[in-house]
Amino acid sequence: MKPIFTIHAGEYLVGSYIEENFKGLSIWIPSKDSEIDLLLTNHKNEITVTLQVKFSKDFLTTHMEETFQMGLISCGWWSLNQEKIKRSSADFWVFVLHSVGQKTKQFLIIEPRELHKKLASIHGNDKNIQCYLWVTKKNKCWEARGLNKKDQVLIANHLYENEFRDFTKYLNNWDKIKNRLF
Repeated sequence: MKPIFTIHAGEYLVGSYIEENFKGLSIWIPSKDSEIDLLLTNHKNEITVTLQVKFSKDFLTTHMEETFQMGLISCGWWSLNQEKIKRSSADFWVFVLHSVGQKTKQFLIIEPRELHKKLASIHGNDKNIQCYLWVTKKNKCWEARGLNKKDQVLIANHLYENEFRDFTKYLNNWDKIKNRLF
């Protein structure tokens, strides 16, 4: 039996953040799984934005060596299906990176077509992708899956550069959602 009155932690964190920071919006939870986790409407309920929310525990705290602790805030891991991303009806995918050690939340907000394009440029046309999003203390976000140790250390030391793996412009960037709803 599936519980009908629960949402997962990522949905709760996104909903709480939106409630605190965007007064006047309504947040709706679909009654069935339609690959839309949250529906947002403006104050008149005339304009909608749909969100697919992805949550990961903080792998920085649980799995990462000391080398990475000083330069990173959070490291998340997701298993994604490229076909699901391509056919997604959500307006945005929101990845939640909850930092246990830093006691912060980071959000990566990206349109599904852009997410697919970026992941395909990194991982090719693999059907299933393991995605590691790392957030640095200098507010940069990188897709780190498949990088060698040298490049991973460069990320942690704020010295890494790679336009395909750079997700920084989507980090905590709620502008597209705000522009649609306000």
